[in-house]
Amino acid sequence: MKILAVSDETVDWLYSPNARGRLGKVDLILGCGDLPYYYLEYLVTMLDAPLFYVHGNHDPLVEYTSAGGTKTAPGGGENVDMRCVNQGGLLVAGLEGSIRYKPDGLHQYTQNEMTLRSLVLLPGLAANRLMHGRWLDVLIAHAPPLGIHDMPTAAHTGFRAFLNLMRIFRPRYLLHGHRHQNYAPGEIETRWGATTVINVHPFRVLDIEVN
Repeated sequence: MKILAVSDETVDWLYSPNARGRLGKVDLILGCGDLPYYYLEYLVTMLDAPLFYVHGNHDPLVEYTSAGGTKTAPGGGENVDMRCVNQGGLLVAGLEGSIRYKPDGLHQYTQNEMTLRSLVLLPGLAANRLMHGRWLDVLIAHAPPLGIHDMPTAAHTGFRAFLNLMRIFRPRYLLHGHRHQNYAPGEIETRWGATTVINVHPFRVLDIEVN
């Protein structure tokens, strides 16, 4: 399955009629947060592929269009925050947001809050195990795991809960954004146990074998 994962920053040539010609057939788009809804909608339309996404800490409740309208989500996409979904045999789950660094910050969570949010995935993960013989293939998030691709700043600390999810449920991939490579370069791909952790900023194309 050919997957386009995107986060944090628009890419001019993806937001153009040339996208399909340069990428070829894409089977699934995964959005890891902090992207305009109009951009995600454009990718869905141009690539003719389904979109699963989670919100980042800079995603607004309402996005205003140039025509004066409003959007609260990208059209044609499916929010998989705290959900498990099956797309063509690929088992995907999502957890939105970043560490809380503002008291009233949108899509921001403390370590304990993210641990509680991750527990909501348990019934879906158990169903995956029962029906498919494995817990999860891909976890999409905005923030990275604690100590992997994160930074020692108030806004860019990773989540401890993601380490526990990888240790117990062994997803093949954890895809995240949040760390912009243009101003904070660092490792973009790390193997941790059974999981390959990838910073997809601003985009990454993956070919994942579906069982």
